[in-house]
Amino acid sequence: MKMDTAAILNRMMRLCSLSEHCTGDIRSRLEKYEGVDAEEIIGRLTADGYIDDERYAVAFARDKSSLYCWGTAKIKVALQRKGICAQDIANAISQIDEASADARLLSSARLKWKSLSKETDPQKKRAKFFRFILSRGYTLDKVYKAYDTVRTD
Repeated sequence: MKMDTAAILNRMMRLCSLSEHCTGDIRSRLEKYEGVDAEEIIGRLTADGYIDDERYAVAFARDKSSLYCWGTAKIKVALQRKGICAQDIANAISQIDEASADARLLSSARLKWKSLSKETDPQKKRAKFFRFILSRGYTLDKVYKAYDTVRTD
């Protein structure tokens, strides 16, 4: 698609004003435009404050943790895939409220354990439980703690 740089810049500014986007998101959107200097547009958006990878990482980590019950491992991998630097990822993960994240983990674990009530084989039940919680991005020690908690409830 052929458009002039000013129109593309305005389009990206509007997009970034509506929701948080990282440099990688904007770069991938700019690939569909022919003959546009993506680095120039990204530099301008960054200079004007429309794009801030650190701000994006913090918002992403907070939302994925609180809304989708993701663990830190899954958040870290998702941010790495988006091209966020390690320092911004570490900062974002450190701002996640550990106590409420653990409470959400236990809530998800209890729901999963309840849904597995019809499973008769204890080994299969345990494997399904572990696979589910690990797929959410929680560490193995937290999964063991959740397993011990829901099993004794």
